[in-house]
Amino acid sequence: MKTKFWIVLLLALILVLGACAPEPVAEPPAVQEPATTEEVVAEEAAVEVPAAEEAMAEGPFRVAVVMPSAINDLAFSQSMFDALLVVQAGMGGEAAMEIVYSEGMFVVDDAAAAIRDYATEGYDLVIAHGSQYGSSLQEIAPDFPNTSFAWGTTVNTFTDEGITNIFAYEARSEEGGYVNGVIAASMSESGILGVVGPIEAGDAKLYVDGFVAGAKSANPDIVVNVNYIGSFSDVALAAEAANTHIAAGADVLTGTAQMVVGAIGVAEETGVLWFGTQASQTSLAPTIVVANQVYHWEVVLNDMIALIKEGTYGGTAYALTLANGGQVMDYNPEFEIPASAETTVQGIIDGSITIAIGE
Repeated sequence: MKTKFWIVLLLALILVLGACAPEPVAEPPAVQEPATTEEVVAEEAAVEVPAAEEAMAEGPFRVAVVMPSAINDLAFSQSMFDALLVVQAGMGGEAAMEIVYSEGMFVVDDAAAAIRDYATEGYDLVIAHGSQYGSSLQEIAPDFPNTSFAWGTTVNTFTDEGITNIFAYEARSEEGGYVNGVIAASMSESGILGVVGPIEAGDAKLYVDGFVAGAKSANPDIVVNVNYIGSFSDVALAAEAANTHIAAGADVLTGTAQMVVGAIGVAEETGVLWFGTQASQTSLAPTIVVANQVYHWEVVLNDMIALIKEGTYGGTAYALTLANGGQVMDYNPEFEIPASAETTVQGIIDGSITIAIGE
């Protein structure tokens, strides 16, 4: 009995001592040192993000343009719209660049409302494609400091007024006008040329002055009759002016702005030669359009967009020239163009020909 008692007592003591034993201590987790800046950069660089996904994340570059006439006017407005399409294609299409437009904005107040609406909607670049829109931009641009605006044709960016988000652009259209004048004078049989001008301002005046200078350089005795009708858009007045020139003996006509379709129609009916500017007008009357000075605004648009993406919203004035490819001579293959045409182009580019305009 005593032996059994001591065995039970010993077992109980062992159980009590076991219950009081301390818990085993677990090994502490390993501490990971924070990555250095160089390691983080290296790790991020190793993760490739497809360019297309980056573009989608950023969204397309958004451009709005307000124009005084239609996008297919074969003149001023079409020259800008065509250039925007070229830029869009170069950037990768609609996914990379969005284009919206308001056409036929010949009423300045309506154009101003459209410009403000586009800025309010957050477009990256709002183009006011007309020198008549300048006062509207002066008022609107300061209200949208993070929106870029552009207008032409002019060299005024309003930086002298403390405005920093307006680009300006112009076409040195006297250059192509000069080339057209040289060709026109050499092809005229009557020795009389007629010019249908809109309003004596901007690239219109530069073109007319250049045309006159070029014609006089080719033939000092040439007669160049110039008529400004006082409108960019009055087709009927342009047609009337063309008839007046032809009645005065002109066998070659030229003109600028969207209203020239009226003059071209008259020229085609009477078999009088025509020289175009701003956009190619050959398709309108292929039997009488000899040559065109064509604007390529994409030359300046690409630079504007690059600056905007870098955070510069304005302050630069641009010019289209024959030298920078912003102006291109377009010849109708149905006509034999005199060699003096390309000689004149090269002379303007290399500076051996200087254009005395306004004389």
